[in-house]
Amino acid sequence: MNVNIEQGWKEQLKDEFEKPYFSELVNFVKEEYLKNRCYPKGSEIFAAFDHCSFDDVRVVIIGQDPYHGPGQANGLCFSVNDGIVMPPSLVNIFKEIENDLGISFPSNGNLQRWAKQGVLLLNATLTVRATQAGSHQNKGWELFTDAVIRAVSEKKENVVFLLWGGFAKKKGAKINRSKHCVLTSGHPSPLSANRGYWFGNGHFSRTNKYLEENGLININW
Repeated sequence: MNVNIEQGWKEQLKDEFEKPYFSELVNFVKEEYLKNRCYPKGSEIFAAFDHCSFDDVRVVIIGQDPYHGPGQANGLCFSVNDGIVMPPSLVNIFKEIENDLGISFPSNGNLQRWAKQGVLLLNATLTVRATQAGSHQNKGWELFTDAVIRAVSEKKENVVFLLWGGFAKKKGAKINRSKHCVLTSGHPSPLSANRGYWFGNGHFSRTNKYLEENGLININW
């Protein structure tokens, strides 16, 4: 099956694209986009991979679903398009960066600038129906994104995986911790953050410290 995705990822995931589940997933997504309003727009479904090639991956952040509100989702987890009000989880991410690194709040929540530095912003499910969180779960996306995580874990070294919240921790259960750095904390959503499970995790400075210790360029958060 010909999937329009960055060439390095295409090579790593070529076996997935030939599996029956992926063919069924493609048919489901096509039907959903035909009949319903879905996010992100079709050309941005694989944006996380297009903005961060396989060769460039140094950090992986795992999200759950794309945002399901108008104009929000752009194919990168936690990220929103330019000019869109930042959702609460993203606000808390920037608050932690400010506390951790002293970097002031950005003017927008578009995280393409992270992706271009080697941060893979991976949602477990890459599409969603408008206003219906979780509507495209258990259709095959999770199998595909498990294969993505497995490819990074097996084929690369010294990658930092940031697992925020129970869902991401389960998703990252099979990462080879002997050759990668895995940092976990609560989710940045207000429910978790306000109970003390997010703020103060220091993940952004700890990520850069690990990258530097392994001779890699740190991330300009």
